[in-house]
Amino acid sequence: MFEFEITSSEKNSSARCGKFKTPHGEFSTPCFMPCGTKGAVKTLTPDELRAIGCEIILGNTFHLMLRPSGEVIERMGGLPKWTSWKGPMLTDSGGFQVFSLERLRKIDNEGVTFQSPIDGSTHFLTPEKSIEIQGQLGADIIMAFDECAPGDADHNHAKRAMKRTHEWLLRSIKAKKRTDQALFPIVQGGIYKDLREESAHFIAEVDAPGYAIGGVAVGEPKPYMMEVLDIVSPILPSNKPRYLMGIGEPVDILEAVQRGIDMFDCVMPTRLARHGNFWTKTGRRDITKSILAESTEPLDKGCGCYTCKNFTCSYLRHLMIEKEILGHRLLTIHNLFFLLELMRNIRKNVETQTLKEFSKDFITRFNENSK
Repeated sequence: MFEFEITSSEKNSSARCGKFKTPHGEFSTPCFMPCGTKGAVKTLTPDELRAIGCEIILGNTFHLMLRPSGEVIERMGGLPKWTSWKGPMLTDSGGFQVFSLERLRKIDNEGVTFQSPIDGSTHFLTPEKSIEIQGQLGADIIMAFDECAPGDADHNHAKRAMKRTHEWLLRSIKAKKRTDQALFPIVQGGIYKDLREESAHFIAEVDAPGYAIGGVAVGEPKPYMMEVLDIVSPILPSNKPRYLMGIGEPVDILEAVQRGIDMFDCVMPTRLARHGNFWTKTGRRDITKSILAESTEPLDKGCGCYTCKNFTCSYLRHLMIEKEILGHRLLTIHNLFFLLELMRNIRKNVETQTLKEFSKDFITRFNENSK
């Protein structure tokens, strides 16, 4: 039911291309998964996502359990049917969002008690409850419930969160009932090399369809992310996909792919678009800058997305300044196309053994002109 086939590997790095088969179809790796946090990728329809090359999307257990609830979505036939998304889907465990609440939650070994940010109601989320809700949602790939320590956590805090994550993984495995869902365990350990190594070995002992690396980009200094990957990635089974959670910066993706990472997700492309920011081959730009008021150029010369083929920066700037929803949609289409096109180029260059050169050229141009 779940099968990962590596179709090509680059000789000069740990980068590889593959296909992951699920009950709702297959997707190519390395891949980027747009976030449909509350059941929709912000402003876009499933057909529009397919048109820009999206093969798999992500749903958020925390938000969907609060509204409309797992029970409602189950009665509606599950998340794929309810959202009309005809393809593979992944749901997170809800852990990251719960731990982001800070003062609104209390953690113990059983689970997490928290107050809903919607209405203040009290909820208790456990590994068992998370797996139950993800079963109701019905995604192809589900995540084990984990504790994500903040980036500035001291060693004791990070170790406690790691140990709890391991205990919760075993409970998540025991609670899983559905055979048509793939459960991915998550490596934790903060910025500490000894903890990351210990967690990776523990996780690697679990026979899973894929493995995730969590607790990165949570406030720690940026260089630590690649140091974590250098430690963890070689320990995880090479014949299964490796998923780096919550990462969506183009340069980070390129660096991580060369360290053997296959899957990525992030809200960044849609969030940047809502704030008027967009990616180009020469870095990030702000569409509201006055210099673009009379620009007849597209967002990014040579880009093949619908937005760049049909609209000028001048018009898009006007839409964003006037807070027109069309502006959000068009920038979202562009940003997601940009990342998905990057993934296509990564796969192409892995196959031709030229990823090192492609990455060096891309990163140089992207960083030199970023503003």
